[in-house]
Amino acid sequence: MKTLNQIISKANTEILVNGFKIGGSEKLIISGPCTFGSYEELYDISLKLKKMNIHFLRAGAFKFRTNPNSYQGLRDEGMDIVLKIKKELSINVVVEFLSVDQIRKYGNLVDIIQIGSRNMYNTELLKEVSKLKTPVILKRGLCATYKEWLYAASYIIKGGNNNVILCERGIRSAVTEGTRNVLDIQAVLYIKNNTNLPIIVDLSHSSGLSYMVVPLSKSSIVAGADGLLIESHIEPLNSLSDKEQTIDLLKLEQIVKFENYWKNMI
Repeated sequence: MKTLNQIISKANTEILVNGFKIGGSEKLIISGPCTFGSYEELYDISLKLKKMNIHFLRAGAFKFRTNPNSYQGLRDEGMDIVLKIKKELSINVVVEFLSVDQIRKYGNLVDIIQIGSRNMYNTELLKEVSKLKTPVILKRGLCATYKEWLYAASYIIKGGNNNVILCERGIRSAVTEGTRNVLDIQAVLYIKNNTNLPIIVDLSHSSGLSYMVVPLSKSSIVAGADGLLIESHIEPLNSLSDKEQTIDLLKLEQIVKFENYWKNMI
């Protein structure tokens, strides 16, 4: 029986998606709204991100919400919008799916699939994405150890999909107020030194506070993360979800400039 390390070692160190190399010298930047309410809203944001040379658009069509009264996304209608904008603007899209049916319907139509932190332990979902070649961002569970996280990744790799990108998104800790989660920056160092998997950092969910996103992005880049996942909006206060942790495009531009600066420094 193969060990965890033997399975993980089969993963691709670098993942090529439509000409962009994830795990290469250039940092992957994925950005966009947590969710959206109309074609016009997402198109306006996507167009500005495209002009900023943001590599991938994140767009939440299906939202996993703790509160059943919270906005759940446009779902299938939202996917129609995402796929329409992907074609119109020639922009890469990253979408989180919550069910096996959603993966079967849309998994081959998006550029990267996201598995959220709550579903890191959902082995049926992991087995389903393992059947595809579409790259998968696997977010770390709220209280998951590194080993549990890597076991989840091994489900995808063992099933045949070697295009796995880990995502550190903040963990629960003794901190009970002030921030949403705590960014485990050492997770970047551990993954980079003990596996060949690319790792990115979700800055928005790490703290849940927009003013922390820019400095934490810089810290993640310096630590060696392969990319950043950031919630952004033209008007963050009008975002339908997670407005407290969403940054405007001026702050996003600061992060892009720092990434370019750091790339030229090393």
